[in-house]
Amino acid sequence: MVEQATGVTQFVNQYLGGPALALLSALHIRSSNPEQPIPEHVVMGVLVLVIGTLLALWVRSRLSVERPRASQQVAEFLLKNPLGFGINDVLEENAGHHWERYVPMVGSVSIFILLANLFGAVPFLKAPTGAVSVPLACAIITFAYFNWQGIRHHGIGGYLKHFAGPVAWLSPLMFPVEILSTSARLLSLTVRLWANIFASDMIYGLFLGLFAGPAAWGWTKSPVIGVILGVLPALVPIAFIALHVFVSVVQTYVFTILPAVYIGLATADEH
Repeated sequence: MVEQATGVTQFVNQYLGGPALALLSALHIRSSNPEQPIPEHVVMGVLVLVIGTLLALWVRSRLSVERPRASQQVAEFLLKNPLGFGINDVLEENAGHHWERYVPMVGSVSIFILLANLFGAVPFLKAPTGAVSVPLACAIITFAYFNWQGIRHHGIGGYLKHFAGPVAWLSPLMFPVEILSTSARLLSLTVRLWANIFASDMIYGLFLGLFAGPAAWGWTKSPVIGVILGVLPALVPIAFIALHVFVSVVQTYVFTILPAVYIGLATADEH
C-alpha cells in the first residue's frame, strides 16, 4: 500500500517532479513512483537542512554576551548544559584530548538528526529518519569520519595496526574480528535510529486507528456515546507527540555519544 504523501511533498513534486524525472532518465535510473519521483524522505531531509541552516544563521545574528536571548540560550544548552548531555559535554568525556576539533562535524549531524526526528511531531510533516536511507546516510558520514580521524591521528599503517591488538601472536585472529566489529557499527547506528523513529510513527497510527473505530461507531448510536468514546482519540495525539519528542531527544543523544566513543577509540594511543 502506497502511503499518502504530505502536502509539502506533493507541492514539491508538482513543480520539480518533471525535472527530477528527466534527470533520472538521463542517468538511466527508473523511478519506482513516476507520479512522485522525489520521495517523501528526500523532501523532508532537504527541508530539515534548509530550516536548520536558517535557524543557525538567525541565532548567529543575535549572539550577545551581555544580553543572551532565548534562542542563544537554547543553542548553548544543546552544546553544554548542567545535565551533561550537551554535544560539548559528550565529546569532552568520550572523544579524547582534542575533542574541540570534532564539534562541527558531530554537532552538525546531531542537530540534523534532532530536527529530522522532531518533524514527526509536527502536523503535515514527517520525520525523514523514519526512512532507512536517511539514518544510513548519517551512519555512513559518521563511519567515514571517525575512521578518517583514526588514520589522521595514527597514519594508515598505525591505524591498521590498531585493529591487530597489543598481543602479536593473536593479531591474525584479532584483526578480522576487529574489522568486522568496526564495520558492524554502521549497521548498528542505522538500525537503532531508524527502528525507533519508524516504530514511534507506526504505533501512533495503530493506536489512533484503534480508538477512532469505537468513536465512529459511537456516533452512529448516540452523540453522547460518540463524545465519550471520542475522548481517547482526542488525547492520543497529545500523548504520542510527547512520546515522540522524548524518543527524538534520546535517539539524538545516542547518535551523539556513540560517534564520540568511536572517535575516542579510533584516536586512542596505546599505553
